[in-house]
Amino acid sequence: GQGIGFLEVAPENWMRMGGRLGRQFRAYTERFPFVAHGLSLSIGSPAPLDEDFVRALKVFLDQHGIADYTEHLTFCSDEGHLYDLMPIPFTEEAVDYVAARVRRVQDLLERRIALENASYYTPLATELSEAEFIRAVIERADCDLLLDVNNLVVNSINHRYETRAFLDQLPLERVRYLHLAGHYVEAEDLRIDTHGSDVDDPAWALLDEVYARLGPVPTLLERDFNIPPLPELMQEIQRINAAQARARPLARVAHG
Repeated sequence: GQGIGFLEVAPENWMRMGGRLGRQFRAYTERFPFVAHGLSLSIGSPAPLDEDFVRALKVFLDQHGIADYTEHLTFCSDEGHLYDLMPIPFTEEAVDYVAARVRRVQDLLERRIALENASYYTPLATELSEAEFIRAVIERADCDLLLDVNNLVVNSINHRYETRAFLDQLPLERVRYLHLAGHYVEAEDLRIDTHGSDVDDPAWALLDEVYARLGPVPTLLERDFNIPPLPELMQEIQRINAAQARARPLARVAHG
């Protein structure tokens, strides 16, 4: 566990786990700080909010002393689960709808939650830009931002925008923590968000840019498959730790 500051878990996989596996999980949550990153809240779904799920989630978070719960700014269910994270239309109406649902979740959980900027391939509506939509939801919901550095790289290539200009439009003061991952290069102008490969150079460069603005905020390395041996993964963790160490003196200067 050396060099590992915190771990992330999908609560859906562990909420109803008892017996030996439940005890093993508890042993980990007693040893390490954990954050919970959900998959099924479906905050943008037209279906009613699953309040029973949110109440069960609160019990789980309280039981394991987990303060941070994050979700995707997407929807994944209508009549049943779609098992994919679909983009929400970038409209004012959607902002109000999603923000109201987030406020309800926060009331039930008695916690501020954070929403993640999602990768998407086709915008459903463009009344607002992606950055305007993210900012509006987060400000109206009064919640935080989970900034996914890789999703920003992927979207900037797929939708042809500049990452630094995009960062300028986000409410960076609300960033709770970062995600960093690898993606698949389908073509020069098409990237697929997979979490199945090493972090690439544009993502490392953007990570440095975020640290330059915010200081060394907590950062999670995501790897969902093609998982290499632990020493290889730890090299990327150590690279994150080194980037954070470089950012510390800069942050002190920036904040006086």
